[in-house]
Amino acid sequence: MLGRAGRLLADDVADTVSGTDPEVLIVGAGPAGLTAATYLARFRRRVLVADGGPPRALWIPVSHNLPGFPQGITGEAIVGRMTEQALEYDAVIEPGRIEALARHGDGFTARLNGRELRARAVLLATGVADHHPDLPGVERAIERAVVRICPICDGYEAIGKAVAIIGKDDAGVREAAFLRTYSDQVTLIHVGPAAALTEEDELRRMAVELIRAPIDNVRLEGDRVTALSWGGTFRVFDLVYSALGTTPNAGLAETLGARVSEDGCMVVDAHQQTSVPGLYAAGDVVRGLNQIAVAGAEAAIAATAIHNALREADGWTAD
Repeated sequence: MLGRAGRLLADDVADTVSGTDPEVLIVGAGPAGLTAATYLARFRRRVLVADGGPPRALWIPVSHNLPGFPQGITGEAIVGRMTEQALEYDAVIEPGRIEALARHGDGFTARLNGRELRARAVLLATGVADHHPDLPGVERAIERAVVRICPICDGYEAIGKAVAIIGKDDAGVREAAFLRTYSDQVTLIHVGPAAALTEEDELRRMAVELIRAPIDNVRLEGDRVTALSWGGTFRVFDLVYSALGTTPNAGLAETLGARVSEDGCMVVDAHQQTSVPGLYAAGDVVRGLNQIAVAGAEAAIAATAIHNALREADGWTAD
């Protein structure tokens, strides 16, 4: 095991999968994809995980709300442990993006790293793409927990802090309302069109300061303090949250005609199956809740459903 978070080298992967297609293809190697890989591998299914790049979980400096880690755990450690566990049971994790996905009989064909492979079932754990604020060094700021993207994850750490929220519509108001649980020093910096903010009265009711101005400069000082500037005047905040939204990575599913919701998330049933038989989805591409525990639970449901569906297709029946 070599490479980021214990992934197999590409040459090792090629040797491992040559001549044998997976039963289940998992697209995405974040917490949802890796959880499903462990479950399916323990169900003795041939599993291939297409690792399209570093998952968002790697941005987590320290998570304090993941059950079982009262002292907190880094995103790198979470992904590393999940990867090691999947590999322990002979799941194969191959770097590369799925370039195409299509139906083939009762299953699917996919194109990965220039070759075609077949799978009986596919699980999409492709997550979402964040709409980052237009700030210099924003990804590094997220890694340092100066700019944050998930108040559900770490709002507790905002207790008593001066908090700024960067928003472009009423989603910023909703995030401000959530963070008022933790601090009475909350400011919404609205950078979108004036007409997109319709709940200004609610901000006044919550005693949330509103600033309508684009951010023209930023200072990252140390590991905690961010100073933002509009019109040449700097203000210092302890924490800055982005409420600019995300876009679900559902393109592969849409090419198959799978249903998506109004906000672009995958529509699934109680077993995480999409409207396309044999195509499942789990994690943020379904709900966008940014919760590892939720992604893992959905992946466990999906993996179990996939295993049972394949058993049924093979003529196995319950005892």
